[in-house]
Amino acid sequence: MAKKKLKVIPLGGLGQIGKNMMVLEYADQMLVIDAGLMFPENEMLGIDIVIPDMSYVLERKDKVLAVIVTHGHEDHIGALPYLLSQIKVPVYATRLTQGLIEVKLRESRVSDVEQHIIRPGDVLTLGPFNIEFFHVSHSIPDGVGLAIQTEVGLVMHSGDFKFDHSPVDGQPTDFAKLAELGKKGVLLLLSDSTNAETPGYTPSETKLARIFESVFSRARGRIIVATFASNISRIQQVISTAQQYGRYVAVAGRSMSNNVRMAMDLGYLQVPDGVLLSIDEIQNLPQNQVAIVCTGSQGEPTSALVRMARNEYAPISLLPGDTVIVSATPIPGNEELVNRTINNLFRLGAEVFYDELLDVHVSGHGCQEELKLMLNMTRPKFFVPIHGEYRHLVLHARLAEEVGILRQNIFVLESGQMLELDQNSAQIAGTVSDEYVLVDGLGVGDITEVVLEDRRLLSRNGFLVVTLVIERGTGRILSGPEIVSRGFVYVRESEDLFERVRTEVLKAAKEGGNRILLGNRIKDALTRFIYNETRRRPLILPVVMEV
Repeated sequence: MAKKKLKVIPLGGLGQIGKNMMVLEYADQMLVIDAGLMFPENEMLGIDIVIPDMSYVLERKDKVLAVIVTHGHEDHIGALPYLLSQIKVPVYATRLTQGLIEVKLRESRVSDVEQHIIRPGDVLTLGPFNIEFFHVSHSIPDGVGLAIQTEVGLVMHSGDFKFDHSPVDGQPTDFAKLAELGKKGVLLLLSDSTNAETPGYTPSETKLARIFESVFSRARGRIIVATFASNISRIQQVISTAQQYGRYVAVAGRSMSNNVRMAMDLGYLQVPDGVLLSIDEIQNLPQNQVAIVCTGSQGEPTSALVRMARNEYAPISLLPGDTVIVSATPIPGNEELVNRTINNLFRLGAEVFYDELLDVHVSGHGCQEELKLMLNMTRPKFFVPIHGEYRHLVLHARLAEEVGILRQNIFVLESGQMLELDQNSAQIAGTVSDEYVLVDGLGVGDITEVVLEDRRLLSRNGFLVVTLVIERGTGRILSGPEIVSRGFVYVRESEDLFERVRTEVLKAAKEGGNRILLGNRIKDALTRFIYNETRRRPLILPVVMEV
């Protein structure tokens, strides 16, 4: 009888930055690792976030043993509320990660979730999976990698990692455990690829502390630092530097405030008494005694920094002499939003520091030499690069070849591709659905490509609505045609064009027919007419009513 094979199924995070989600399946039982979101791409008009297509998991929810979360960044926990609202499974994560998950679930009103706190060094047995957790350094405390023992061999999932020898939380990646696992023999390594195109090593977080000190020592007005709401280590650096230079700190942004409160309660943020004040309390302080940490490093339209840059944030009006630090690099697709925000900050007279001007951000991901060191310490038989756009995965695969991993044992997968392996072999064995699931307000997955294409058309050419009332049976026009246009032409200067549009509608209506036939005929006629007259293609919406 043939032995069962282990299935490795990435539902997100391979071929794009974000929406990280991995499934391991063996003997009809499944383990889910992470469930994150990604920011919408530029052409996804009106979309709030993008999450993985979870249908493979939801259709087999009785087989899911648990969700394990490697760390607390949005691209690893942001889709959990959508998953846990449809499936009842336990969630395992470290203490800080669990706190960040609780904030997300509370904001989304998802309750009754079974949660378990794990620590590096813990060993957890779930069905056919024996999981050991080891600490990895990242840009957020409490990150872990996973060593998953299965009947076919040992699978390692690196989580997001770098080899920082002097991290802010004082806990470097567990080199000894990596070496120990390598000696045991790793069947498959799944390793972070985000910085695979960057040579050398990622700088330490301590370098950033010195940069902050330099900026704080020179600033004469208020200092505003924008970073990710979940970047607890960066927030700690702002608070520590502010205290050093005699400044009080306020937090702006709902998600940032919630996370700061939670991290203080759990002891992950060390804030001396009296240093942290509310936005209202800092209003009466001298400007050279104020520091503000806020959201908006990715140019998110509703974030605190973006609203400040547009002069739409009531509590804080930016003034010449204020210093703004954008402590992040733009996620691919967000460059335009970030650049627009930075330009607006300059217009208001602020002194702005961002990554191209000064090293005010340090990546949480290992560069090429660190990725090679991970490969050399673990010496896997098979290798799958994860977490990155397609070019990152290919470049990481080349690094693996450089350190001696056989080319035929390296698999550059994309989200939705299924890898099957046993002790001696591995192969791509099919695909599952990996469509983007778009979240727009309270709607999840109800925005299709057709709707997006309509939005793109509206954004480029506007729309034209033609309203007509006809007599049922005879087709005689009783009222109209009335024409409403937005984003197509300036109505007051286009009266002649609209008169000719009405004439075209009346011509189409002469042939009679029911409202559906008439509506289609009007749409076809106006599409041709308007293109010939203007060389534009607005969205045309005929509304024909029968009475």
